[in-house]
Amino acid sequence: MNTKTPKRIPYGNTNFENIRTENYVYIDKTQYIELLEQESNKNLFLTRPRKFGKSLFFSMLSNYYDINQADNFEQLFGDLYIGKHPTPKHNTYMVLNLDFSGLNTTTEEAFTVSLSGEIQDNVRDFLNNYKHLFPEGDVYSKQIDIEQPGVASLRKAFQAANAVNKKLFIIIDEYDHFANDFIAQGTPTGDEAYYHVVSANGIIRDFYETLKKGNKTVIDRVIITGITPIMLDDITSGFNISDNLTLHKKYNELLGFTQEEVNTLMEEIGIDPSMVNINIESLYNGYLFHPDGEHKVYNPTMMLYLFNNILNKEGLNGIVDENLKMDYGRLEGLMRKENNREQLIKITQENSTLSEVIPKFPLNKLQENKYFVSLLFYLGLLTIDKREEGLLRLKIPNYSIRTIFWEYIEEMTSESNADVLINMDEQRVALRELAYRGNPHPFIDNVSKNVFSRLSYRDLQNFDEKYIKIMLLNSLYQSKLYLVITELEVSKGYVDIYIQRSPFMSNIPFEWVWEIKYVKQEDVKGKKSAILQEKREEACIQLQKYRTSYLFAGRTDVRYLYVIFIGKDKYEIKEV
Repeated sequence: MNTKTPKRIPYGNTNFENIRTENYVYIDKTQYIELLEQESNKNLFLTRPRKFGKSLFFSMLSNYYDINQADNFEQLFGDLYIGKHPTPKHNTYMVLNLDFSGLNTTTEEAFTVSLSGEIQDNVRDFLNNYKHLFPEGDVYSKQIDIEQPGVASLRKAFQAANAVNKKLFIIIDEYDHFANDFIAQGTPTGDEAYYHVVSANGIIRDFYETLKKGNKTVIDRVIITGITPIMLDDITSGFNISDNLTLHKKYNELLGFTQEEVNTLMEEIGIDPSMVNINIESLYNGYLFHPDGEHKVYNPTMMLYLFNNILNKEGLNGIVDENLKMDYGRLEGLMRKENNREQLIKITQENSTLSEVIPKFPLNKLQENKYFVSLLFYLGLLTIDKREEGLLRLKIPNYSIRTIFWEYIEEMTSESNADVLINMDEQRVALRELAYRGNPHPFIDNVSKNVFSRLSYRDLQNFDEKYIKIMLLNSLYQSKLYLVITELEVSKGYVDIYIQRSPFMSNIPFEWVWEIKYVKQEDVKGKKSAILQEKREEACIQLQKYRTSYLFAGRTDVRYLYVIFIGKDKYEIKEV
């Protein structure tokens, strides 16, 4: 019996040619080439969240359309969908690739110099790639340095292609990366720099106006991708000829992995499903880019990260890839805006929000809820759940993204409360007490003394059972010992906090079900003191229901307790 040789995992690899020639697994997305070619507009725009496979997809397009790759067509595409159903356009273009990630955004001036150099370098690469077709290729390269540097060098590329009667396919990846850098600063200086570069006299407007002129002659196709549509609104007058495909139903699964594709991926890389002892759907699935999309999709980088760790037998060093968390950290600057802070807290508490998704919007609208919520959608922090009351119910996609929300809340709390300080050594000891000795008191006491009792007046305005849960969840999440789940649905209700042992920590003897209650300090005095007893009785009844639910019935490794927080600096704890 022949054993199939497992393919390599292309974690961090976005080079299509390299993946196809060096035994990496590739999930076939080439069927979308047909759909893209069928679009009546040849100027297309598409966004998807970070690390969602955009760069690989556009590397695939580059190889498919590049005239230089004609001899490699069978090797690169022969066994893929498009290799069996090629379009007449394959390998007929000169491809000009532009990638606007990694530009210097420390100042407006530094950015202008950086972008000018990047464009010029890409044009020089273009001229070198096709110098066998250009009789005057060397002359063109010298001219862009002397006569037409920066954005103007694009015109030299147009002139060169036109001279040999060839059409251009232009691919712009990370079109908004630098804009997000400016926006992420969350300062008037960053906003001002952004508006300067996209203004009528700015370098960005100049760039897109140059593309628009080339579109009338030598450019046949343009496809632009990035994270958000913010800059799309601000450059409209410079490049108002593109169609935005981001929210089209037929492109819902263009990027990301469906469940079927995840199954194919595991088979190709040699992972037995029995090796995956975690619920990958609840941890990583959930993205929908149209309410009628046929399938939800996984973030592909998260899946490759997971499978890479499983095959290397390293276990998970946290649920979320640290590289991805760093990318989402760019949002922190926007959290300094009060309206945004309040909206983020509300979404974290409710796990969803009702809104519309705005197709494009300017930077100066981000303090308004519907625009900020739309930004969270484009960043991948929210996704479509369903239609509801003429709007969309947007929800946090999965557990891994929910942990990012918890961290945002913790970060905001720390910034607004200078004396909030968690001693991480003490917290680690407290969490080991909880996990291995079944003692919850050190952990609850640590959070109560060092977080809750030191909250500012602004944070106290949000102080309720939901806010308490958020802070507890974040503190619990810092440990790799547990997966913590809020509002877990069981047959007898919704568990406030379910503390489940990590699948990589099977020796932990205890799991926990916690019921969280809150009463105001003034409600435990005098005639109102009965409220506290009511909370105790209510908590006991709920815990007894959870104990007999299908998920926990008969289990001896699960322990049950309630914590009643009284005001911001007292609490009562009891195991039931």
